[in-house]
Order: sequence, then structure tokens, then C-alpha cells
Amino acid sequence: MTPIFIAGPCVIESFALLETVAEKLVEIRKKYGFDIYFKASFDKANRTSIHSFRGPGIEKGKQMLADVKSKYALPVLTDIHESCQAAEAGEVADVLQIPAFLCRQTDLLVAAARTGRIVNIKKAQFLSAGDMQYPVEKARDAGAKEVWLTERGNSFGYNTLVVDFRNIPLMKPYADRVIMDCTHSVQRPGAAGGKTGGNREFIPSMAMAAKAFGADGYFFETHPSPDKALSDGPNMIELKKLEELIRKLGQDL
Repeated sequence: MTPIFIAGPCVIESFALLETVAEKLVEIRKKYGFDIYFKASFDKANRTSIHSFRGPGIEKGKQMLADVKSKYALPVLTDIHESCQAAEAGEVADVLQIPAFLCRQTDLLVAAARTGRIVNIKKAQFLSAGDMQYPVEKARDAGAKEVWLTERGNSFGYNTLVVDFRNIPLMKPYADRVIMDCTHSVQRPGAAGGKTGGNREFIPSMAMAAKAFGADGYFFETHPSPDKALSDGPNMIELKKLEELIRKLGQDL
């Protein structure tokens, strides 16, 4: 199976940022021919602090994502946090993503599945690979035609995650694709004084290890200046470094 790539900023900061990233993704797609999905969140409802930036909200965010999709011909992925957001987000998004902490929420999974869009379910930090058959069953039972699962690490004590790469082949019997989230797997949750820290230097290693275990796709949050990003900056790969990593992941296919 040819891998796919999901990439974009963590949260919609501005339309100018979306365009900067989208232009680079189109350039990479044209050069290598890979399927690339544009990712951005209209609302980050799970930020550590009440004072953290959340995004423009669904109405403005949906329009900006629609504009990116139309202008750059990139399929779009965005996450939802409440079942009432599914139908509206599904008007634009090709893939609706279920956040890891919410992957057991039946109403959320059912609402996403009923849109007819692809449903990407992130594996919770507290669940095993085998546990993920049940969220997939919920989505399929509600009519989802295609379901992806995304590995993003497991809690390992306080403020630390560890990845068991065996989860990738173990989840394959349940899903149409198993994606490696190379961004959130290097998080240090809540470890940066009211916000999440991370170790972006390990992103390439996470991606290459996932390739060795047979990942069907790779998820990268990216930004031209990660240290200035309004969400998840410590875990994001710098935009100018993304092409080389994607090139390596696409070799020998």
C-alpha cells in the first residue's frame, strides 16, 4: 500500500499560514506524486490552559479550510470534539479525526461515521492496540465506509509518552489504514508550565521506525517557525525540513 501523508499546522492561526503550508505541500506532491492531506484544526478544545489559543472556531475555520481545498486541490483533514460538529465539519473535510482522549466516545464516533467521510481515530494514550477494535466497530456499525487508526504513543508516567511500534501491525486487522502520528508521539504533555512540551528532534526517527513496522501513512504537524506557533510548537517539524523527510519515507516503495 502506497503511504499517505497528513500535514499542516496544529491550529488555524491565519489564512496566510494555511497558504504558506499548502503551497509547500503542493510542491512536494507535484515533485514526488504522493497523496497528501492538508491538516488544520478550527478549534483546539483540549488545550492545557484556559488561556491558550484555540483557533477561529468552526464557522470561520470551515470557510478557511474550504478555501484551501478549493485553491490548492488538497483533500482536508480536521478534528472534531463534539458530535454536533461532525455534520458541519464534514461539509468540507474529507477526513474527520477523532482526538485520542475522545476515541471511546460513542456519539462522536457515530456522528462522524454518518457524514460518509473517512474517520481517522487516534489511539488513546491509555489503550492498547487490541482495544482499538471497539471504536472501529462503533464507526463501521454507524456506516463508516473507511476507518483509519492512528498511533500516537502511550502514557509512560507523568508528562511522558512512549511508542510501542508493535501497535502498528497489531492494529492493521481492524482498520483500512494505520497512520503514525510523528508529532504527538514526541509530546511532553503538560510539561511546559501550562502548555505541552515536546522533543521535535525525534520526529524523523519516529517516522523511520514506523516505516520499518509497516505504517500506511504519516501525520506531521508543521509550521514555518515552530517556536512561534500558537499550539504544539515543540512537537512540530519545521516546514523547510518536511520535504526531505517525506522523500526518505517514500523511497523503495
